[in-house]
Amino acid sequence: MSNHHELNATELNATELNATELNATELNATELNARRLPGFDARLAQTLAVLRNAAQAHAGHIVQATSLGAEDMVVTDLIARHGLAVPLATLDTGMLHAETLALLPRITQRYGLPVEGFSPPAEAVLHFVTERGERVMVDSLAGRKACCALRKLEPLARMLQGRTAWVTGLRREQSGDRGDVAFVEADGPGREKINPLADWAWGDVWHYIREFDVPYNPLHDAFFPSIGCAPCTRAVALGEDFRAGRWWWEQGAAKECGLHVHHSAPSTLESTAS
Repeated sequence: MSNHHELNATELNATELNATELNATELNATELNARRLPGFDARLAQTLAVLRNAAQAHAGHIVQATSLGAEDMVVTDLIARHGLAVPLATLDTGMLHAETLALLPRITQRYGLPVEGFSPPAEAVLHFVTERGERVMVDSLAGRKACCALRKLEPLARMLQGRTAWVTGLRREQSGDRGDVAFVEADGPGREKINPLADWAWGDVWHYIREFDVPYNPLHDAFFPSIGCAPCTRAVALGEDFRAGRWWWEQGAAKECGLHVHHSAPSTLESTAS
């Protein structure tokens, strides 16, 4: 293991200790983050309008691609609560936290909805790990992106086959690279990406979770605001950027895996959702 990675492991342990000390206050993510901010009811109404319009416009050809994070759990709750015909699917990369995977049966139990899983081909993963090692993601940015391509982009392509729209939990506030996310975006020929929480704040997300008792990943209680694969996600310290816990060893690179390279121009559907 390189010294570079050993340094970051130390930093990770220190951050986890900080989170543990703060958890001693017995405040969970809901209590720490939920805020009823001005305009919440209007944002919620807009979100529901976006979802309803998308479900109708893409009936039979739409899917929620849930990461099982807080935002996506809000979207799933809205889909279930309002009886929208939007099936659920997720990317099981083979490297998710146990806490993340444990949400799948909770969703089915709570909402009566199955979540279809899409995983990378087992043989391709075995070959990749054999050739490049289990820690390829920390060796170089190119190696990390290759891992993301195998474990996320290839399964996503299969998830979206035959779909004309997919629903995400993207928000403008999540990062500078997502600051111009539209409610509805063109996503290549014949497909649209629906981002119904585009204008929500982090406080909005947790206010909704509190109001409707939405199940969520317990890692959020341990200061993981953004949760991806286990080797590539750590807790954040107070004051750190929202996505600082993703690929934290990388410097000067956008904290993205390639799933959400979006188009800033809104599609024609967005004008009907506002």
